[in-house]
Amino acid sequence: MKNVMKFAAIAAASVLATATPAQAQLEMFKDYSVSDSVWVMDTIKIDANMEDYYLEGLRSTWIASNEVAKKLGQIEDYAIYRSELGASGSFNMVLLTKFANTADLEPNKQKYDAFMKEWGETKVKESRQISKDLYPTIRSITGSYMLRKVEVK
Repeated sequence: MKNVMKFAAIAAASVLATATPAQAQLEMFKDYSVSDSVWVMDTIKIDANMEDYYLEGLRSTWIASNEVAKKLGQIEDYAIYRSELGASGSFNMVLLTKFANTADLEPNKQKYDAFMKEWGETKVKESRQISKDLYPTIRSITGSYMLRKVEVK
């Protein structure tokens, strides 16, 4: 009987322990902060042996357009990361674009017009052709994310 009572007490304590919410709750702005800057991250799965072709296409489209946007102050930075591991899972390349804040992601005719003037009609046509003909045959976009840096105090 003592063993049954002891087991029942242990079981009740286990149930209570798992039902009680955690006491350690971090509080934003007090215990941690998030950046004003945001990173837009796209994860890409490139077909086998197609990475160099994809990078060549990016040089004419994504990289070139980001250089224009950076020159105009519309983005802060951009980067490409490639996995060096063969079994990388659902993606093997990451494209990152850093914006000063989410306001820079909002539609803005003035910024759009400035970009298009700098980018030019020829580059628009070239980019569309590469995006239409090359990219669908060698890669898949596996995810898109908007991230902020978290600083825990």
